[in-house]
Amino acid sequence: MMQLFDNPASPFCRKVNVLLHEAGQTGQVEIVFAVGHPLAPDQMPLHQNPLGKIPTLVRDDGPAIYDSRVICRYLDTRFGAGLYPVSRLWEVLTLEATADGIMDAAVLMVYEVRSRPEELRSADWVEGQWAKITRSLDAVESRWMGHLAGKPDIGQIALACALGYLDFRHADRDWRAGHTALADWYAGFAERGSMTATVPTA
Repeated sequence: MMQLFDNPASPFCRKVNVLLHEAGQTGQVEIVFAVGHPLAPDQMPLHQNPLGKIPTLVRDDGPAIYDSRVICRYLDTRFGAGLYPVSRLWEVLTLEATADGIMDAAVLMVYEVRSRPEELRSADWVEGQWAKITRSLDAVESRWMGHLAGKPDIGQIALACALGYLDFRHADRDWRAGHTALADWYAGFAERGSMTATVPTA
């Protein structure tokens, strides 16, 4: 059986788990809890992933693979989930990359508070990360709503996980302000069984 090094608070791990639920294949992967950050990586999968990051997937047919985009593409191919439609592949991959960038920025904001002494924290740097997020949300609101109305794909899953993480860790920022259409889409997508089964926990 495959093993997934995972933490339920991670939006990148959630993306993989949502895919497994959408594919109906959760029973094919054993979840291995991992926790840490660059300054405290002891419980991370260092032997399987030299970067010490999650998610990391230990396969039963080859060496471990990592980065949520690589893992999701592998699992989609293995299980035939159809979440990377060829007819609009580049749009799907670009939306996934945009959503992953939102996750990256949001996680870095958390690390700035949790991993750095207070006297070394940079409010300007945190706001720079939030600016990336708001620009991305603006782009989705203005360019991507038609795509979001289509059949679920990995881009939509990644975006929903990113928005869920903003609610989880940055609820005080109110990402919905100025993004009414996106907020309405997310309210519906968040009701999917794959999303309700993977709500992040601290």
